[in-house]
Amino acid sequence: MSTHETPATGNASAELERLLAIMARLRDPKGGCPWDLEQNFATIAPYTIEEAYEVADAIDRGDLDDLCDELGDLLLQVVFHARMAEEQGAFAFAEVARAISDKMQRRHPHVFADVSVDDADGVMRNWDAIKRAERAAKGDQDTSALAGISRGLPEWQRAVKLQSRAAKVGFDWPGPLPVLDKAAEELQELREEFERGDIVGNKARLQEELGDLLFVCANLARHADVDLGAALRGANHKFERRFRSMEAQAEAQGDSLAALDLDAQEALWQHAKATEKA
Repeated sequence: MSTHETPATGNASAELERLLAIMARLRDPKGGCPWDLEQNFATIAPYTIEEAYEVADAIDRGDLDDLCDELGDLLLQVVFHARMAEEQGAFAFAEVARAISDKMQRRHPHVFADVSVDDADGVMRNWDAIKRAERAAKGDQDTSALAGISRGLPEWQRAVKLQSRAAKVGFDWPGPLPVLDKAAEELQELREEFERGDIVGNKARLQEELGDLLFVCANLARHADVDLGAALRGANHKFERRFRSMEAQAEAQGDSLAALDLDAQEALWQHAKATEKA
């Protein structure tokens, strides 16, 4: 049985107040935690990103118990940032909660007002229009179709968002096959840069050509309706699984993987692949 008996167990308001009190105690200059007291927005930001990825990992694994724990870790990040802001007199957790509640009601007029939509696409069109109006109300003069895409996103995710926005105004490949052709073209250009031989002296060009190839791969994932992050996570998991299998095979033979030459390592890799497929 799950350790989390029912979705409605406990009093959410009371538990949130408890968490806020714990965070305040940890940040108390008189007797708080020395590590927590040393932190600031910049030092906590990497943990915030890491916790978000751990939430995604729990979802990928279908582990709801772990998901509950990871969501708690992510919530702690929000509470931590809000507490530091409150100490500076900027805002507190209540303002964070109120801001997102206001935003969700404002951006769902088909639920909380009298706007009608036919489907999820209509919801997204309304959402984008409301976001544009919000930016304009704040004095943002950027009217580009690409406006508002955060520069704080992982670059692979930002690439997909840039391409999706451009596609909304018709600037897009007609299908995946031309994107594959473009990927082959970019791969050939990257190959030519490597063939020049001077990797150190040619680093800037290699970086540019590699960036072009990765950008096209992001576009290919979008055309395939595949989540690029999930695809890469899957590839990472597969590599780790097969590599650990290689280590186990080498150990069973009385060797360490590092002691084997590349041909022997490749043979173990192929055996790991064949075992998986079997």
